[in-house]
Formats: sequence, structure tokens, C-alpha cells
Amino acid sequence: MAALIDFHTHFFSRVFFSTLASASPFSDDPEGAMERVAKSVGLELPPRDDEAHLARWQEALASHGVSHFVSFASVPEEIPVLAKMARLAEGTLSPFAVIDPSREGAAKKLEKLLEEDGFCGAVLFPALHHTPLDGPEAAEIFAVLDSHNAIGVVHCGMLRVPLRDRFGLPRNYDLSCSNPLQLVRVADNYPDARFVIPHFGAGMFRETLIVGAQTENVYVDTSSSNSWTATQAVPLELADVFERTLGVFGTERILFGTDSSVFPRGWRHDIFLAQREAMGACGLNNAEKAKILAQNAEHVLGIRAQTDAPRTLSQS
Repeated sequence: MAALIDFHTHFFSRVFFSTLASASPFSDDPEGAMERVAKSVGLELPPRDDEAHLARWQEALASHGVSHFVSFASVPEEIPVLAKMARLAEGTLSPFAVIDPSREGAAKKLEKLLEEDGFCGAVLFPALHHTPLDGPEAAEIFAVLDSHNAIGVVHCGMLRVPLRDRFGLPRNYDLSCSNPLQLVRVADNYPDARFVIPHFGAGMFRETLIVGAQTENVYVDTSSSNSWTATQAVPLELADVFERTLGVFGTERILFGTDSSVFPRGWRHDIFLAQREAMGACGLNNAEKAKILAQNAEHVLGIRAQTDAPRTLSQS
């Protein structure tokens, strides 16, 4: 089976849910809050055993032929969990850590994660953390990424985190900080780093295309249902999005992703099918699809994905 790499998943361990529950204004009982939120949206809380959660992820991915996956530690408290899981995954998991540039010592923390803990890069949410991409705080993070030839996944455009909403956490997002155009100067100043804009820019599609036309070290990922297309002045189907993105980024700077995150839904095979159909509608041949579905990720991550389904922990 040809290699398939998902560049955008969220591990969402038990620690992730307990962190949100502890910050929730609704309850002094984090465990109870977690159970209520899980029931309200029909998801299963991850087990307290992180290795069991990893095994479930590996089984779900292997069943669909996914050879390698990028997964994010979506809150700082989850970073040690993902560091351990990446070691146990035996080369099939590339970990990324959410970094808040406004926190004291953020750059030094990132440097340690890259040098000692096996992380491949940082995930930035400038709208959530109120840190403009072209500001001095983010510059310290980008300098670390540049010096390590590492990757910055930079969430631009619209930001919706349904689980934060369910736990009653405030939507204090500042979208003025998440304009992709701010990445143009950043990419020029830090040429040895690679930058990835998820979700085709999450509503700031035109701006993302402009960034792609102005830079060589900025990529896009294809993840999520891409419901942002409803906000565009001109109606867009997913095939239209791919066609216009291909016209700017080519087949070399597009990374396949799903934004998979919770169970029992598991890995988003439906998103994969929709994207494969859209690529077919654009007339891509198998070799061109292979670049988007695996080879580009191999290149930026510096890996060689397995062509057969990887072993799970339960098979080790």
C-alpha cells in the first residue's frame, strides 16, 4: 500500500480534557464536567492510560493505511504526554507542541523540546494568544525554529474550538493577529524554517494564496471539513479550493491532513475521501496525489514513511 501521512491530528489525551475542565467556570468538579461535556457531544473520554490511547490511535490509523501521523499537544500540560507517546510510537508519530510566545521562557522551552524531546516544531495560535505574527514575541520563537530547521504550524484566519466552548472558556480571540499576510516578512526573515498554514487559511484564503506566491518556505495543509468556504464572497467547492491552491503552491507545498481528534469518530476517513475526490476532479495523476498525501510531509519532516501499515503497541 502506498504511504499515507496525516500531517494534522490532535492527540487529545485525558490531560487535554482535564486541563480544559480545570479552567472551566461551570464546575468545581473537573471529572464531572468532563463527563457532562463528553455526553453532550457524544464523544468518549480518553483513558487515563496514555499508552492505551496511543494504541487506539495506531489501530485506527493502521486500519486506513496511514503510515505516519503528525499530532499536536494542544495545551502545554499535554506536551510531556506527547513526548512519551512519540518515543513509544517507534518512528510513526511526529510530535508538535503548542507554544504561547507571550509566556516567559517560551523560546527556551521550545529549544529544549526540539533538541532533547524529539519534537519537530511548534503550533502557534496567534488569535488565541494575542501575539501578532510579525511582533517581537513571535520573533523569538521563529528564530529558534530557523536555527533548528524546524517547522511552525501557524493557525491563521477563523478560530473555532468547540470543546473550549463546551467547557465555557471565553472566546477572547483576536483575529487581527492571525492574518496570513504577516507571514510574508517572517518567512523572508527566517528562511531556514518551514511554515505551515492549516485549513487553507481558514477563511483567509486569498491572503494565503498571496503568501504562497510571495514565499518559498510556506506550505498549506488541507485539514478539517473546511467549512470556512461558506464565508467566501464567491462560492467555492473543495475542488475549487484545491485547484486554486495548486495554481500557487503547486503539488510540492501542499500537505494532506484531516484534523482528526476524538473517538469514537476516530480517524476522519470521510475527509480523506472528499479530498481524494477533489484532487481527482483537478486532474491530478497518482504521482501528483502521492506528493500531497505523503511525499511532501516526508520531505518537511525528514522521514521515510513505511509503505505497510505500522505495528500498533498491542502488536509490539
